[in-house]
Amino acid sequence: MNEKIDRRKRYTRHALKEALVALLKEKSISSITVKELCEMADINRSTFYGHYTDPYDLLEKISEEVVDDMYKTLNQYNFNEEEEALQMTEKILEYAAEKSDLCQVLLSGSADTTFKRQVMELTQRIIMKDYMKIMNVQEEISSYLPLLVLSGSIDAIENWLVHGQQESPKEMALLIHRFTNYGLMGFVRNESGKGYSGSN
Repeated sequence: MNEKIDRRKRYTRHALKEALVALLKEKSISSITVKELCEMADINRSTFYGHYTDPYDLLEKISEEVVDDMYKTLNQYNFNEEEEALQMTEKILEYAAEKSDLCQVLLSGSADTTFKRQVMELTQRIIMKDYMKIMNVQEEISSYLPLLVLSGSIDAIENWLVHGQQESPKEMALLIHRFTNYGLMGFVRNESGKGYSGSN
């Protein structure tokens, strides 16, 4: 009996999640009603309120689920090593590509800023803090650097997803990695035709 109830709960949450993602492709979270969600998911209102308080609560739960998945991915790697950091970035991009529709919606202006904030907090806590120690970043700019790196990277990933992932996850990971390590100079070609520090 409990297994049957659990299956029903999973189905309900999945249906509502899919309905919210579909609606967010058309309108902002502030314009979405519980009635619309229930009609699209073919679920009654009392069932909805048995799981969530409102569309914002549903969106937050979806964001938390995705961030939790990312956290599990990040914890598989040692970010003190340059190669490991690159692999981590590639894995995150593979995850984003696999869940492209969901990640596009969560990163877009249709959703609120919860997801972006959660992703930035996660990567800053796990990656940037150690990275800045290793690179011996000046203390007076230490609060700005993560914002510059992470905001730019997240916006680049959103743009990559929206435009059909023209580059592979590995190529995008290399681009982000090069910018993180060398900034704009990582893309300036020298007389030999190569980028900064010998990058291609």
